[in-house]
Amino acid sequence: MTRLAQNQNESIDELLEVILSLRDMDECRAFFSDLCTMKELISLSQRLQVAKHLLRGETYDEIRSQVPVSSSTITRISTELQFGSGGYRAALCREKE
Repeated sequence: MTRLAQNQNESIDELLEVILSLRDMDECRAFFSDLCTMKELISLSQRLQVAKHLLRGETYDEIRSQVPVSSSTITRISTELQFGSGGYRAALCREKE
């Protein structure tokens, strides 16, 4: 069970439903542009990049040379990949399709 499922919250569910309702890249860009600061979007995109690199088996040093994140961020993402709910893997595997 994911942390979100364990801590169900109407507001979070509503946010996730809205994200699922977005129809295309333009709607997605507009929504996230309004929702997040540029710094937040960059941070989220960096986390996704780190997950990709980790799934390819790259070392922390290799990742840090390509993505400007701390070792603790890489460790946190690595832990989620190993023990989390599988969200990164599901999303990244679907992206390949």
